[in-house]
Amino acid sequence: MKFFRLDLLTLLISLFILNSCKNEGAVGLGLNSSGQLNGSLVDTATITTNTVLDDSVQTGGLSTPIAKNAFGYFNDPIFGVTQSDLALDINLPTAGYTAPFGTVVVDSARLILSFTDGFYGDSLTSSYRANAYQLNEKFVDGYPYYSNKQWDYNSSNLLGSLTFNSRTHDSIKIFSIIAGAPDTLIKVAAQIRIPISPAFINNNIFGASTTTLTSNSAFQNAMKGLYVTIDKTKTTGPGGIFMVSPTGTLAIYYRSLTGSAIDTAQIYFAISNIATAVRHTYSATIQTELANTSTSRPNIYVQGLAGLRAKIGFPALLANLRNTLLKKDSDIILNRAELVITPVPGTNLPYVAIPKLTLYRFDLAKQRGYVEDASSNDPRSGGAAVFGGYYATNTKSYHFIVTAYLQDLLLNRTIDYGTFISAVDTTNTTSVDVAATPSVAARTAAGGGSNKASPYRIKLNIIYSKIFKSQ
Repeated sequence: MKFFRLDLLTLLISLFILNSCKNEGAVGLGLNSSGQLNGSLVDTATITTNTVLDDSVQTGGLSTPIAKNAFGYFNDPIFGVTQSDLALDINLPTAGYTAPFGTVVVDSARLILSFTDGFYGDSLTSSYRANAYQLNEKFVDGYPYYSNKQWDYNSSNLLGSLTFNSRTHDSIKIFSIIAGAPDTLIKVAAQIRIPISPAFINNNIFGASTTTLTSNSAFQNAMKGLYVTIDKTKTTGPGGIFMVSPTGTLAIYYRSLTGSAIDTAQIYFAISNIATAVRHTYSATIQTELANTSTSRPNIYVQGLAGLRAKIGFPALLANLRNTLLKKDSDIILNRAELVITPVPGTNLPYVAIPKLTLYRFDLAKQRGYVEDASSNDPRSGGAAVFGGYYATNTKSYHFIVTAYLQDLLLNRTIDYGTFISAVDTTNTTSVDVAATPSVAARTAAGGGSNKASPYRIKLNIIYSKIFKSQ
């Protein structure tokens, strides 16, 4: 196939952009009819949209642990209730452990979990009650735990509770115990410090058998692990979801009495693996959307924490372009295709929209894959920065560049087995992420494709060139 004067495409595109051309029309280039180029901007192409459940995601047993674990309870007025609990391992000190001599008195014990970047919910009027329990099943380090796992824990034996507020960036003061000197008050980063029952410490650590303490594996078999959950009956307000560090500490402060000698000390048991368990209880609005996936819907709902994603399709657009514009004497080149997603006004106050979305497609095996514009293996891709997905506060919308993907769909070079929009973390800025993430708690309610009268409906803006073949 031979084209005439393709080197003028760049000039043509510039002319269309500068003149804000929105209707099909010829651009005078001094060419004969066989080389004439026409450009159009299609800004209201029909797109099918549905809300579907997202995939569960691995949160424990990863070779590289996730950077943050979600923890909390959030009653969203649009989406419903999300609860995110934590299952933890407990390890012997790396230098080894020997039970202290004499009579041991536990002054206090704290389960310490540090906040990391990220909170979604009500930070002003809500308070939270965190409860700690012992697992009935062993937390197996290296086992691939998923977000939808239901953990078996001893809910009848509460080990400790903490009532706290959302102060994730406020430092706190604690006492640092110094041998042979007075305890010192020091400032540390914001953290959750759940008091743990001294009886539990005595029974499972200080009173443990020699066999239990001979190895970390034996200790974990006996201890099994801990489970931390938010008590929704004693949590006030809408609540929220916190992000905590993937490691923690069980700190024990004790006195060892041998005769008249008193030794005050502390010992730390590391928490090196945490798995997140997420439960969503959706509102009637969301349940209605999930029950209607055969016809296009007026709104789409995207939610992090392995919650919801949007499925989109372009059947009417592709049929129109193929039937109307792909003639025997001409072809179509898409110069630019931009997908625009706009949150419905009022749905992101007071809870802000997801700061970043991703777009991906299924392959034949229904596995997630990159669209051409997001793939580092496709020379037409402009990389993560060009592909887009960030929420633009000035336009109050998300934008994706899907030029290469639509071009290949148009020419039947690829098949749409399913195209999806879902939540993604903002940490990675150098490449496009398509995997489900357990580290984003935000959500977005946006315009869908079925309500053509809505100014917030999803849009696909296309600038194309119709190129006549030379005779």
